[in-house]
Amino acid sequence: MASATATARAEPGGREPDEEPQRRPLFRFGGSRLGGFILVLNLLSLLILFGGALAINEWRPGLIEARQESLTVQAELLANVLREEGVTRGEPTPELDPIRASIWLTDRFIPAGQRVRLYDVNGLLLVDSYQVTEAIGGRPLPDARPAGTATEDAAKANLLSERRVARADSELAAEVAAALDGSPQSTLRRNESGDRVVSVSIPVRHVRQVLGVLTVESGDVDEILGAQRQALFPFALVALGVNLLGSLLLHLFVARPIMRLSAAADQVKLQRARAISLPDLEDRKDEIGDLARSLESMTDTLSTRMDAIERFAADVSHEIKNPLTSIRSALETLPLVKTDAHREKLTALLQQDVRRLDRLITDISNASRLDAELSRDRPRPVDLNRLLVDIVGVYETTAKPGDIPVVLTAPEQALRVMGRDGPLGQVFRNLIDNARSFSPPGGVVRVTLEDIGDDLPIRVRVEDQGPGIPAENLETVFERFYTSRPKGAVFGSNSGLGLSIVRQIVEAHGGRVHAENKSEGGARFEIVFPAVGRWS
Repeated sequence: MASATATARAEPGGREPDEEPQRRPLFRFGGSRLGGFILVLNLLSLLILFGGALAINEWRPGLIEARQESLTVQAELLANVLREEGVTRGEPTPELDPIRASIWLTDRFIPAGQRVRLYDVNGLLLVDSYQVTEAIGGRPLPDARPAGTATEDAAKANLLSERRVARADSELAAEVAAALDGSPQSTLRRNESGDRVVSVSIPVRHVRQVLGVLTVESGDVDEILGAQRQALFPFALVALGVNLLGSLLLHLFVARPIMRLSAAADQVKLQRARAISLPDLEDRKDEIGDLARSLESMTDTLSTRMDAIERFAADVSHEIKNPLTSIRSALETLPLVKTDAHREKLTALLQQDVRRLDRLITDISNASRLDAELSRDRPRPVDLNRLLVDIVGVYETTAKPGDIPVVLTAPEQALRVMGRDGPLGQVFRNLIDNARSFSPPGGVVRVTLEDIGDDLPIRVRVEDQGPGIPAENLETVFERFYTSRPKGAVFGSNSGLGLSIVRQIVEAHGGRVHAENKSEGGARFEIVFPAVGRWS
């Protein structure tokens, strides 16, 4: 894990200059906006479900229909009793006997909570079970009000009561009139008190002639619905408890860890720390653990990259100072030189240092742009045969007398890799230039492309006939600013970045590169790549 030491001080007050003030959300659960959102969403869904259950239960057709069927059976049974007991008479004229009907429509035969009315053929009320009952009706008086409380407007209350009664009478009259036509009626309506009742009206007949209508109504619908609502409450309370528990668990295991990750990320930002570490979250085997590990890996990678940039900057500073120091020393010495031979020698040294400095700056610029170029270009199939033929052809056409020739050996079939032709071309040019710089006069640089059929089947070799590489430096030659050269080599012709750039590009393409010495003398650089379809 990289160090968490801050590299720069935050602004006074613990806030960055470009940091915007955070808006405080309207609702937080446990200090978490996400937790509050989870709670509100769960409660809203529960309320919608519970309210829908109540609404569906209240207007459920099955409940009303079952009650209507029960009242219809009861009304038909009661009508049969009235016929059997002589309430309907046919001599000399078919008619109803209201006196005998009132005997059978008392509380002894009518269940509590029901009301029975008998109408004649003209729709006039003959018997009302509420009027022949021995029970005393009424409702409890309301609680006494404190002194000085404003009383309700009696006229307004009476007007509302009259409207209720008129509406109830109108609905009942319509039901009775429809039943007088000979067809039973079942309705759900309001009575004079405004209560909801289930009502059934059936024709009362003598033989086939309709003599009147028997209406049976039950006012226990609200009680039945209330009982069913009360039966739902325990389930609603259990669902509410489960919902709250689920919201709490989501808050504890999702919202709070995300808050901690956010706070840790803010610490990295405000204190300019190098890395983030939350071990208790990284041990989790879920998405939060994946997020914590990804954040730690990301900050660790950034920290590593920052360390590499710092080392690179320090190395650049050191490498640039060397030729600058040499140039300064030569310029200070030049006025003191008396002979032309010494002056030419100092001038040649200045030109060599300038070339070295120019090459160094060019390679530093290429190395600094490399990451951006690799991430900007989309990988695509690259034909290495054609790429190497083009590169070697450039060396052949631009060769001068005494230059080291470059010889290419490649198969006829095309060998393709997924990559970017620009960086890959830079890899081969760096290796060829490096091999030519170490080759003795009359030597040859050989480039070989072949398919070896391995996990990384495509192999490129660049060989020279130079002095080779010390065994202890076969790996360090790929480090930045490695400039160790054999005795007699021209000083300052290499910046020490070429092979480092080669390794960086090759590894970015999923390949590997290494150096070795040939048995017959000289160095060999070998690169292996995955074929098309196997690079990721």
